[in-house]
Amino acid sequence: MNPLFQLSTRSYEKEIPIVRHALSDLETYCNVKNGYSIEKPFEKFGWTFFNIQISEEMAEIIEKSGMMKGALGFKIGEQMTNFIGHYLESKGSNVRIKKIDYG
Repeated sequence: MNPLFQLSTRSYEKEIPIVRHALSDLETYCNVKNGYSIEKPFEKFGWTFFNIQISEEMAEIIEKSGMMKGALGFKIGEQMTNFIGHYLESKGSNVRIKKIDYG
């Protein structure tokens, strides 16, 4: 289970450092190495899309630590998507997030 999310933005060059920094902070907080990966971006209709994959270890820590408390969603994948989206937003990012695969 390596959760995969697609992020989209109209200002990739501005957003990617924010996303990298936020995910690095989350990785440090979870005390995990190689907790995420960011795939190569692609452009479509004026938007830049890129995927992030959260490691199984980091996802498990996020789930069990209570960090997702208050995240909306009926299923764990929805809750994780909302948690990651709100986490990135709290760090100053304006990306949109969509769950591609969870589990």
